[in-house]
Amino acid sequence: MIVVGLTGGIGSGKTTIAKFFNDLEIPIYIADEEAKRLMNRSKVIRRKLIALFGDEAYKDHTLNRPFIASKIFNNKVFLDKMNAIVHPKVAAHFKRWAKKQDAPYVIKEAAIIFEHDAQDNYDFIVTVTADMDARIKRVVQRDDTNRDKVLAIMKHQMSDEEKVKRSHFVIVNNDLKDAKKQVLQTHKAILKALEKIKN
Repeated sequence: MIVVGLTGGIGSGKTTIAKFFNDLEIPIYIADEEAKRLMNRSKVIRRKLIALFGDEAYKDHTLNRPFIASKIFNNKVFLDKMNAIVHPKVAAHFKRWAKKQDAPYVIKEAAIIFEHDAQDNYDFIVTVTADMDARIKRVVQRDDTNRDKVLAIMKHQMSDEEKVKRSHFVIVNNDLKDAKKQVLQTHKAILKALEKIKN
């Protein structure tokens, strides 16, 4: 199965762009959502996270997300250890999911492809960008947070310029109508590239 990575910084609108691809009947795997599900469902992950963070990691048999967020925020050691527990499980789950799909390609939406040096796991990478102010505004509204917190998260992510350099396709998501057109163009370009590979 051909795997297309869809990435972009916080607030770039990756999920919206993923929905546009889904409208074209391309199966979408949202890595963050699946990671959250697995963190609640998988007994192995649960056991390891409790060993890492303590009993407070889960509350009423559900992941205590505010507690975990407070632990990993600005603590790279904890973040890396948590990722080492969760990411392999998500990767294995994705492989099983991808095998079941019937489409010319699938999209895996993941925020930090380049940061984890995982670009080789994808046949093509699409990066979603947007103006800085638009991104901050989206995240402040979505997460009920403030500008400084969003900027702190952005500081930990690779710059759009760097991501764009390493990507096969770029979608600028400042205007939804225009972004939808770009998705269609990108879809056609991917199908064209797949035809070349076949021939």
